[in-house]
Amino acid sequence: MKDKTVQTKSFNFKQFSIYGGKSGMPVSTDGVLLGAWVSLPQRSCVLDIGTGTGLLALMAAQRFEDASISAIDIDQHAIDAATVNIEQSPWPDRISLHHGSVLTADFPQRFDAIICNPPYFNSGEQAQQSQRATARHTDSLAHLALAQRCFELTTEFATASFILPTPEGEGFIKLAKQCGWYLAKRLDVRTTDKKPASRILFELSKDPACEQDLQRESLTIHHQGGYSEAFIALTKDFYLKM
Repeated sequence: MKDKTVQTKSFNFKQFSIYGGKSGMPVSTDGVLLGAWVSLPQRSCVLDIGTGTGLLALMAAQRFEDASISAIDIDQHAIDAATVNIEQSPWPDRISLHHGSVLTADFPQRFDAIICNPPYFNSGEQAQQSQRATARHTDSLAHLALAQRCFELTTEFATASFILPTPEGEGFIKLAKQCGWYLAKRLDVRTTDKKPASRILFELSKDPACEQDLQRESLTIHHQGGYSEAFIALTKDFYLKM
């Protein structure tokens, strides 16, 4: 029987390329925003949950030269594509890949930081394409379980950074607080000045004091028919034409 899975094309960044293969995970603006925005401690041990084609892991490797990165995905096609992308990147020795569910995976170390572009379809019909459904339907990785697992896998002063649509992000933050996380940073993203924020990037911390100095900012992607200065400044180290 012919394989009907969509073969996605390669996407070239300034220092690496992303080949989608059979993963069902094209490069998204969400992923690029999170990878460009996240902050990591020096000499950190990082976990990229749901790595897909390896985008966030590669962006972290480019930005943080002393970071050691582990990346996990439940989908074998995603791991296959990520393997190609990492091996062809400048940092194959700094990124290790794991096939499996983060909820049950056993890691030999605790992590200083987690980065994750999690599933977010909490309602409505499943995506028609089966692998996109696995990647993006909350049935495969419930947000409460994810927040709890992130807490278990991290060190005492760790952070965990995510991007989600605004309603799901608000809900995730509330769930994460039940697990012992505190909101440290938040970036509200809108496509244009005339539209409300459609995405939230947020950093969680185990330090309760961080909420007293909560850093909340906003970003508009498009302005006057082009990209905004803020969006260009955030992503210019990655996009070829920025």
